[in-house]
Amino acid sequence: MSNTDWKGRVSKLYDQLAGSAVEISAIVISKDVQAALQQKQPVVALESTIISHGMPYPQNFRTALEVEEVVRSNGAVPATVAVLAGVPHVGLTEDQLHDIAKKGLKVKKTSRRDLAYVMARKLDGSTTVSATMVLAARAGIAVFVTGGVGGVHRGGENSMDISADLIELGKTPMAVVCAGIKSVLDIPRTLEFLETQGVTVASFGADEFPAFFTPHSGCQAPCRIDQPEEAAQMLHHCRSLDLQSGILIGVPIPEQHAAAGAQIEEAIQTALQETQQQNIKGSNITPYLLQRIQEITSGASLTANIQLVKNNAKVGSQIAAAFVQ
Repeated sequence: MSNTDWKGRVSKLYDQLAGSAVEISAIVISKDVQAALQQKQPVVALESTIISHGMPYPQNFRTALEVEEVVRSNGAVPATVAVLAGVPHVGLTEDQLHDIAKKGLKVKKTSRRDLAYVMARKLDGSTTVSATMVLAARAGIAVFVTGGVGGVHRGGENSMDISADLIELGKTPMAVVCAGIKSVLDIPRTLEFLETQGVTVASFGADEFPAFFTPHSGCQAPCRIDQPEEAAQMLHHCRSLDLQSGILIGVPIPEQHAAAGAQIEEAIQTALQETQQQNIKGSNITPYLLQRIQEITSGASLTANIQLVKNNAKVGSQIAAAFVQ
């Protein structure tokens, strides 16, 4: 296929997606995001759970603004996703971001399964990876940046505790850019599950798949890419074949910002034991673990979390820009 043909097909795809987005009455799409989609400009979706449940106020608000600015400085339009008073929003104002950040844990953590309930009850909902993918895809966005994705929990072979993120990746044709699988999870089993779901998994600029706080998981990445253009081409071919599955791109946190691996691992083991002792289960596990790891490491993990999200936003924006070329 010639470069001209490829650009034409992408252009046609964005025409279709942007048109669909305008017609979705259940979702409020900000004017900036809607205009960018119509004009075939790069757009990057961002989740809101990291704001409400990932870090304390006001640091969460500052980080949300800074991440959006990273997206803009790399030539893309940020589209933070959340449910406000029962209405899904794709693209938030600064006041709306502040409201989510200040309410924090009072905002309901919203996965795909929770969307209908949160909308029916007219609640505020911060979207997880799966819910963000659902709403962003409906709006016509092709690239989504987050911190880390969920996965198979440790002991998941017995508990069957498997994140909805993995199922969503298997049925939503979107590129998800992250710092790998959260290190509190069972990374080898998560990669196996993603293979079963038909998800293309690639590491960006490394042979090893990253593990959120650290670039090193001990797991070989199924694929390696070194340039944003390669990721954009993968996304194009995934869509041209109508595979109906996503692409997971793991971007290692820069070494200078990586928390000490041994310190983090020790904190993880301690926090995991506490979840068992306190009978913490389901969607409450990850927020608890991240909070406790932050406390045990005296904030080192929070610093790493912020830096990896910004780095992901930079790479994701470059991929989005390459995709619309």
